[in-house]
Amino acid sequence: MKQFIDFIPLLLFFIVYKLDPRTVDVAGHELTAGGIYSATAMLIISSLVVYGALFIKQRKLEKSQWLTLVACLVFGSLTLAFHSETFLKWKAPVVNWLFALAFIGSHFIGDRLLIKRIMGHALTLPDPVWTRLNIAWIGFFLFCGAANLFVAFTFQSIWVDFKVFGSLGMTVLFLVGQGIYLSRHLHDADTTTPKTED
Repeated sequence: MKQFIDFIPLLLFFIVYKLDPRTVDVAGHELTAGGIYSATAMLIISSLVVYGALFIKQRKLEKSQWLTLVACLVFGSLTLAFHSETFLKWKAPVVNWLFALAFIGSHFIGDRLLIKRIMGHALTLPDPVWTRLNIAWIGFFLFCGAANLFVAFTFQSIWVDFKVFGSLGMTVLFLVGQGIYLSRHLHDADTTTPKTED
């Protein structure tokens, strides 16, 4: 669910981007709707609203949500300030690679892998399975970052479409694959390992 909450600002970004450029009057001020820059402004505003609402409801944000929010604010603000979409094109690769770095770091720092910290309260799995799962997430984030970077600077006419639907598609496929992989190990883990509280 947290993965899909992150797509709400992205979907609003896509909708505004696809609008035919037009000038609208808001409280006596003329604003442009449609195109990359108004879509970027929508991305920033909707990110603040979505994550602000989550913070008010939960009294906290996950580290991944903080990273996503900060990245939206930084890369979005640079895009608007310098009137260059290049900054926004780097957002997805950088965020994905930072996530990959966090998963890599958990192999060397701390007493538990990052994926076990995230999912360990809900699942009991053998350590080798947690390790393979963590490595799979590293590969997923590295691939997503590279794919977004390649499309953004090679197929500029479709990079926004890929940013939204390509990223969503890759995430869904990966989560389905993860579910299939986990289903092969859950029964054995339940019968051989006592469930412990984290």
